[in-house]
Amino acid sequence: MSAHFDLIIRGGTVMLPWGPVATDIGVRAGRVASLDAGSDTADELFDARGLHVLPGIIDPHVHLRDSGQGGFDPAVESIPTGTRAAILGGVCSVFDMPNTNPPAINTESLRIKSDYIPGHAFCDMGIYVGATKQNADELGALEQQSGVCAVKVFAGSSTGNLLVEDDASIERVLRSGRRRVAFHAEDEYRLNERRAQFSRGQGYEQHAVWRDEECAFLGTRRIVALARKTGRPVHILHTSTAAEFSYLRDHTDFVSVEVLLNHLTQAAPEAYEALGAYAVMNPPIRTAAHRDAAWQAVNNGLVATIGSDHAPHSHAAKAKPWPDCAAGLTGVQTLLPLMLDHVHGGRLSLGRMVDLMAAGPARIYGALNKGRIAAGMDGDFTIVDLQAKRRISNDWIASPCGWTPFDGVSVTGWPMATIIRGRMVMREDEVLGEPAGRVIEFH
Repeated sequence: MSAHFDLIIRGGTVMLPWGPVATDIGVRAGRVASLDAGSDTADELFDARGLHVLPGIIDPHVHLRDSGQGGFDPAVESIPTGTRAAILGGVCSVFDMPNTNPPAINTESLRIKSDYIPGHAFCDMGIYVGATKQNADELGALEQQSGVCAVKVFAGSSTGNLLVEDDASIERVLRSGRRRVAFHAEDEYRLNERRAQFSRGQGYEQHAVWRDEECAFLGTRRIVALARKTGRPVHILHTSTAAEFSYLRDHTDFVSVEVLLNHLTQAAPEAYEALGAYAVMNPPIRTAAHRDAAWQAVNNGLVATIGSDHAPHSHAAKAKPWPDCAAGLTGVQTLLPLMLDHVHGGRLSLGRMVDLMAAGPARIYGALNKGRIAAGMDGDFTIVDLQAKRRISNDWIASPCGWTPFDGVSVTGWPMATIIRGRMVMREDEVLGEPAGRVIEFH
């Protein structure tokens, strides 16, 4: 007897947890209901012949600048615009950082942001709670609040009071709660010691000299030592140096690793010569030797997640001379096309990419019903054409700031459709319908 579904995705190569399979997916009530729906019927059919059906891509590291309480520049980014960019890039879920105005650091700010997401976000969202010296002892309760994906610690320079740089305060954070804690691991003391060596108006390439390899490696070593002391698992965000990758191979029992698309794609000094301030980010873009080490860490299994660190700024903020220019780059919309191009170039397999960009983030953060195509999971799918050739351009970027550091870059591989909980939200570069994103729940 045939079954009836809300949606059937027919004829595609489906990236299941056990490998690629040519099959038809049936979705009912927002969940995967069948992986063998070939003879069944549905209210809506999607013809995926010639395409690959991936589990919904997750970007676990974005800054959408929006607290749900105002306090942001609508000409730069917001939750509506940033999540619209996400679905245009094939991303079904994003985890948003806490350094907004006001920051997400207490019960009330988390509740307001969580309540704001439905009706404003085009994709599903998780929320980081920011650690501070003032809320360190409350984080065990805050990390259990609805929608919270993790505690985020800025151990290197940040805005407002979102800086927890000393060992005693970091230890207090790690002793409050039990879930994995995400770290920006640059060492604030070394940054401050070296700041006087540089003067305004020097070239943008000095950013990588100031925030050097030892700045990152020292910060990571300190955090790993505290993780071991407290028995608390940590996730090192935007790991960027060969020394860190080599060191962290001996600490995988307590530590997981994120790498950014930029550190896999760009290298110094070429990026600074070509892009100037539009290559300035934290941690900085480093030399090709560090990029090669990042790829080795991807392909030996050390890296658990890949993110964009989407952090838009206005042209005016980027136009300032170094070091006054804003650090941060757009990325949520270009993350998947560039990673698909890396797949096309043979730098990693499609299966490994899916592990890093869907299953990995869901596993590391404990996202319920995300990250895999399997019975009972959310009907989140990113449907891609591995052979499509496109050119990334500023006029494609949905973020109001209107720029990407990858303007003019040609790629092979492109997202053709984004489906969230069985609902088609993007097809062939067109956003469909109004914002219907939800808050993700976490273990």
